[in-house]
Amino acid sequence: MSSVLVILETRQGELRPSCLEAVGAARVIADAKGCAVVALAPESANLDAAVIGAAGADQLMVATAEVHSADAAAATAARVAREISANTVLLTATVRGRDITPRIAALLDTGFAPDCTAVDANTMVFTRPICGGKAFSNVRINGDVVVASLRPNFFNAAGREHTAEASEVPSEAAKAQVIEVAAQSGERPDVAEASIVISGGRGMGSPDNWHLLEKVADVIPATGLGASRAIVDSGWRPHSEQVGQTGKTVSPELYIAVGISGAIQHLAGMSSSKVIVAINKDADAPIFKHATYGIVGDALEILPELAAELEK
Repeated sequence: MSSVLVILETRQGELRPSCLEAVGAARVIADAKGCAVVALAPESANLDAAVIGAAGADQLMVATAEVHSADAAAATAARVAREISANTVLLTATVRGRDITPRIAALLDTGFAPDCTAVDANTMVFTRPICGGKAFSNVRINGDVVVASLRPNFFNAAGREHTAEASEVPSEAAKAQVIEVAAQSGERPDVAEASIVISGGRGMGSPDNWHLLEKVADVIPATGLGASRAIVDSGWRPHSEQVGQTGKTVSPELYIAVGISGAIQHLAGMSSSKVIVAINKDADAPIFKHATYGIVGDALEILPELAAELEK
């Protein structure tokens, strides 16, 4: 019996939330094909089989590797894919996912579809944005195994009552290992996975004013904090918060762009947001052409009022 394999991503033993979306997408494909869903964690982690089973997985396999290694993770995934006769391998389009997706495809001698936002489970045609989100490409993999990475916030966990059958599998030897991951300070979610993102640009005036953005983010639970490339290049904020063509691609339910003009490079990273709110004192800023709602005014005056209203 063939299977759909989902590669889980963990950080410090914790499952990345976007992985549950990939498991849900795998469930849809598996139901259409009449096969099982197997979730694989390439390194050891304390995972809840009930949570992963509820998301759509029938089995949960946890590899014995103690730390992450890209080459070992890919080799382990490829080996397991062969062992369970996987017809499809899915990953999340995170930084780590982008690292190992092509490795797995190469080991399985097949192609891959990266950063997909939709899939037709019957035809196995994947849809992915191209040209900075201005167009979409439909991709079909010509190979015995289909490999694809899925963009966060575009798929849903199955939401069923089921506990996955858990087991341990040996990990392949690693040539290189990740010794340490230096997490950014604070408890805010990664902007690539957050359902709400508020980002600041040059219109914030100074890094000393960034606390105004943070205050708004603090009163909205699970809000990610982002920044434009100009802000990151100026050293105001870390690259991990950069949204745009050379930063992270986000697809939140709500994206609030504060003091951001709307250059094409930035739009490429957030144009797929469900609702876009733009705050800018320049009424002719390009961002307003893409915004669902727009506020023309000084961000330094609007943000305190916005935070006060949200606190109510």
